[in-house]
Amino acid sequence: MASANVEFVRSIFAAWERGDYSSVEWAEIEFVTADGTEPGSWAGLAELAEGMRDWLSAWEDARAEAEAFRELDDEHVLALVQYSGRGKTSGVDLGQLSPKGAFLFNVRDGKVTRFVRYLVREHALVDLGLAPDAGD
Repeated sequence: MASANVEFVRSIFAAWERGDYSSVEWAEIEFVTADGTEPGSWAGLAELAEGMRDWLSAWEDARAEAEAFRELDDEHVLALVQYSGRGKTSGVDLGQLSPKGAFLFNVRDGKVTRFVRYLVREHALVDLGLAPDAGD
Protein backbone atom coordinates (compact mmCIF):
# COMPACT_ATOMS: atom_id res chain seq x y z
CA MET A 1 0.00 0.00 0.00
CA ALA A 2 1.33 3.40 -0.99
CA SER A 3 1.98 5.98 1.71
CA ALA A 4 0.02 9.20 2.06
CA ASN A 5 2.96 11.14 0.58
CA VAL A 6 3.12 8.89 -2.50
CA GLU A 7 -0.65 9.23 -2.99
CA PHE A 8 -0.31 13.00 -2.60
CA VAL A 9 2.37 13.16 -5.30
CA ARG A 10 0.25 10.89 -7.55
CA SER A 11 -2.62 13.37 -7.22
CA ILE A 12 -0.36 16.21 -8.40
CA PHE A 13 0.66 14.13 -11.42
CA ALA A 14 -2.94 13.29 -12.30
CA ALA A 15 -3.50 16.95 -13.27
CA TRP A 16 -0.08 17.37 -14.89
CA GLU A 17 -0.60 14.31 -17.09
CA ARG A 18 -3.74 15.97 -18.46
CA GLY A 19 -1.64 19.07 -19.23
CA ASP A 20 -3.16 21.05 -16.33
CA TYR A 21 -0.46 22.92 -14.45
CA SER A 22 -2.77 25.55 -12.97
CA SER A 23 -3.18 24.18 -9.43
CA VAL A 24 -0.65 25.19 -6.78
CA GLU A 25 -2.60 24.40 -3.60
CA TRP A 26 -0.10 21.63 -2.96
CA ALA A 27 2.93 23.93 -2.90
CA GLU A 28 4.89 25.98 -0.35
CA ILE A 29 7.90 25.62 -2.40
CA GLU A 30 11.41 25.99 -3.61
CA PHE A 31 11.57 24.83 -7.25
CA VAL A 32 14.92 23.60 -8.59
CA THR A 33 16.02 22.50 -12.03
CA ALA A 34 19.08 20.41 -11.26
CA ASP A 35 20.44 19.82 -14.75
CA GLY A 36 19.91 20.66 -18.40
CA THR A 37 20.77 23.83 -20.26
CA GLU A 38 19.22 26.20 -17.70
CA PRO A 39 19.63 24.90 -14.13
CA GLY A 40 18.36 27.23 -11.45
CA SER A 41 16.30 27.72 -8.33
CA TRP A 42 13.08 29.64 -7.70
CA ALA A 43 11.42 30.34 -4.33
CA GLY A 44 7.71 30.79 -3.67
CA LEU A 45 4.62 30.34 -5.78
CA ALA A 46 5.18 33.33 -8.06
CA GLU A 47 8.67 32.17 -8.98
CA LEU A 48 7.45 28.56 -9.36
CA ALA A 49 4.86 29.80 -11.85
CA GLU A 50 7.50 31.84 -13.68
CA GLY A 51 9.93 28.92 -13.88
CA MET A 52 7.28 26.51 -15.09
CA ARG A 53 5.84 29.04 -17.55
CA ASP A 54 9.30 29.67 -19.03
CA TRP A 55 9.87 25.93 -19.47
CA LEU A 56 6.42 25.20 -20.88
CA SER A 57 6.47 28.18 -23.27
CA ALA A 58 9.23 26.53 -25.32
CA TRP A 59 7.25 23.32 -25.89
CA GLU A 60 4.09 22.26 -27.64
CA ASP A 61 2.05 19.79 -25.57
CA ALA A 62 4.82 19.28 -22.98
CA ARG A 63 4.16 16.41 -20.61
CA ALA A 64 5.97 14.48 -17.91
CA GLU A 65 4.19 11.18 -17.38
CA ALA A 66 5.00 9.33 -14.17
CA GLU A 67 6.23 5.80 -14.75
CA ALA A 68 6.90 4.94 -11.09
CA PHE A 69 7.05 6.46 -7.63
CA ARG A 70 9.65 5.66 -4.98
CA GLU A 71 9.20 6.66 -1.37
CA LEU A 72 12.72 7.43 -0.17
CA ASP A 73 11.87 8.29 3.44
CA ASP A 74 9.14 10.04 5.48
CA GLU A 75 9.50 13.30 3.53
CA HIS A 76 10.85 12.42 0.07
CA VAL A 77 9.11 10.91 -2.95
CA LEU A 78 10.93 10.36 -6.23
CA ALA A 79 8.80 10.24 -9.38
CA LEU A 80 10.43 8.63 -12.40
CA VAL A 81 9.06 10.35 -15.49
CA GLN A 82 8.89 10.02 -19.26
CA TYR A 83 8.97 13.35 -21.10
CA SER A 84 7.10 14.18 -24.28
CA GLY A 85 6.41 17.30 -26.30
CA ARG A 86 7.72 19.14 -29.33
CA GLY A 87 9.79 22.32 -29.51
CA LYS A 88 7.61 25.23 -30.66
CA THR A 89 10.35 26.75 -32.78
CA SER A 90 12.62 23.82 -33.58
CA GLY A 91 10.08 21.01 -33.86
CA VAL A 92 12.49 18.84 -31.84
CA ASP A 93 10.82 15.96 -30.01
CA LEU A 94 11.48 16.38 -26.26
CA GLY A 95 11.29 12.62 -25.76
CA GLN A 96 14.26 12.13 -28.08
CA LEU A 97 16.40 14.71 -26.26
CA SER A 98 15.91 13.51 -22.72
CA PRO A 99 13.18 10.91 -22.61
CA LYS A 100 13.52 9.82 -18.98
CA GLY A 101 13.82 12.19 -16.05
CA ALA A 102 12.89 12.37 -12.40
CA PHE A 103 11.18 14.72 -9.97
CA LEU A 104 12.09 14.75 -6.30
CA PHE A 105 9.33 16.01 -3.98
CA ASN A 106 10.01 17.03 -0.38
CA VAL A 107 6.66 16.69 1.38
CA ARG A 108 5.94 18.09 4.82
CA ASP A 109 2.56 18.58 6.50
CA GLY A 110 0.62 17.99 3.28
CA LYS A 111 2.61 20.48 1.18
CA VAL A 112 5.50 20.17 -1.24
CA THR A 113 8.26 22.31 0.27
CA ARG A 114 10.88 21.59 -2.38
CA PHE A 115 10.54 20.23 -5.89
CA VAL A 116 13.63 19.24 -7.87
CA ARG A 117 13.29 18.53 -11.59
CA TYR A 118 15.94 16.36 -13.24
CA LEU A 119 15.85 16.31 -17.00
CA VAL A 120 18.14 13.27 -16.97
CA ARG A 121 17.04 10.44 -14.67
CA GLU A 122 20.56 9.13 -14.11
CA HIS A 123 21.56 12.48 -12.59
CA ALA A 124 18.84 12.10 -9.94
CA LEU A 125 19.81 8.53 -9.14
CA VAL A 126 23.48 9.47 -8.77
CA ASP A 127 22.68 12.56 -6.65
CA LEU A 128 20.48 10.46 -4.37
CA GLY A 129 22.83 7.46 -4.21
CA LEU A 130 20.18 5.15 -5.70
CA ALA A 131 20.55 2.19 -7.99
CA PRO A 132 18.31 2.10 -11.02
CA ASP A 133 15.47 -0.40 -11.07
CA ALA A 134 15.24 -2.78 -13.99
CA GLY A 135 14.00 -0.75 -16.93
CA ASP A 136 15.18 2.64 -15.60
